[in-house]
Amino acid sequence: MQRSVVTVFGGNGFIGRSLVRQLVSKGHIVRVASRAPQKATALIAEGPSGTIMPVYASVTDSASVQAALKGADAAINLVSILTETRKTSFKAINAEAPGRVAHLAAKEGVARFVQVSAIGAAADAPSHYGRSKAEGERRVREAFPDAIILRPSVVFGPRDSFLNMFGLMAKLLPVLPVYYPDTRLQPVYVEDVAHAARLCLIQESESFAKGQGVFELGGPDRMSMMEIIKFVAHAVGRKPLFLEVPNGLAMAQARLFENLPGKLLTRDQLAMLGQDNVVASDAATLQTLGVAPQGVHDRAPEYLRKISVLRTFLN
Repeated sequence: MQRSVVTVFGGNGFIGRSLVRQLVSKGHIVRVASRAPQKATALIAEGPSGTIMPVYASVTDSASVQAALKGADAAINLVSILTETRKTSFKAINAEAPGRVAHLAAKEGVARFVQVSAIGAAADAPSHYGRSKAEGERRVREAFPDAIILRPSVVFGPRDSFLNMFGLMAKLLPVLPVYYPDTRLQPVYVEDVAHAARLCLIQESESFAKGQGVFELGGPDRMSMMEIIKFVAHAVGRKPLFLEVPNGLAMAQARLFENLPGKLLTRDQLAMLGQDNVVASDAATLQTLGVAPQGVHDRAPEYLRKISVLRTFLN
């Protein structure tokens, strides 16, 4: 499929920028739909003239979503929140918005729709986040039965807010607190998630002939939280002490921190951390799509070693 029009909701974000670049490199026209289209100006220069088009769209506003979808061949919703604020809730963004976008995509005759969810999305998930992601999946399925659902584990890459956060902490602190040190995660590289999304949007993979509708995306490394934090500290050239925080104390800290600006730690995040976040043994995966996943040890050190405390605070 050549020169198709793809609308990327959340195209200004971490995964979105990688996806936009990949789509344009393959000859597609991309609408970068977000509440702040001016932030996509840097992306425009990365593609041939007229191939990257920033447009305003809020996933909570039907009229703007429908306008962004008019004439599109495919669309993907990447918009999500990890913590709630006074202005944004899990219900509005993670649960209701995906169904709205999928419904309007179907109404506009969009041929292919992809929803990016998360490993751990389930109606009985211990976290509000996990339950809201499951509700979003359900609503997408109701509105667009042939939609593809992607469930990545924690996503890492040069601009991530996961490994970089631990790296900055290791640079600043002599002692690093570790919550749920035995919880296993399967970090997945941002370019691999974008590659999977691109394949789903243009459906070049043979897996679609097999009726796959849900893919769980994880990298080759299954690591405990303790292993991840020790790896990051080593990558940034620090040797801090690692303090395992008892669950009861962690919950007390979360009650305090979730009421402070920035919400450094919440009880809902602890509920997520209490569960392994790895690809199920019977799931369709990156490999199903023909994507060879790249590991943390292969890709992360190159950007972690560049972390600068001064640059972080100046930015």
